[in-house]
Amino acid sequence: MSWIAIIVLGVGTYALRFAGPVLRSRITVSPAVGRYLTLAAIALLAALIGTAALLNGTEFVGIARPAGVAVGAVLAWRKLPFVVVVVAAALTAALLRLAGIQ
Repeated sequence: MSWIAIIVLGVGTYALRFAGPVLRSRITVSPAVGRYLTLAAIALLAALIGTAALLNGTEFVGIARPAGVAVGAVLAWRKLPFVVVVVAAALTAALLRLAGIQ
């Protein structure tokens, strides 16, 4: 049963990725709909980041992880190199946990 599900999901994913370039020239949307689609993608990404940064399952993760994410966000906003952003965010969370702040 699990192999069938994996194959179906793989085929579905490939079909969706293939449909984008094929249907792009055939389907037109108004500028307002295009803007809303862009905003919806941003909102979805923000919700995923927020959930991953603040929760582990259904429980709050504490202060260390959100603080690391906040440091990473500020450094990314300041356009520092990706490696610096990731290392600084991880270091922030690790130092807070080492200090006993969960």
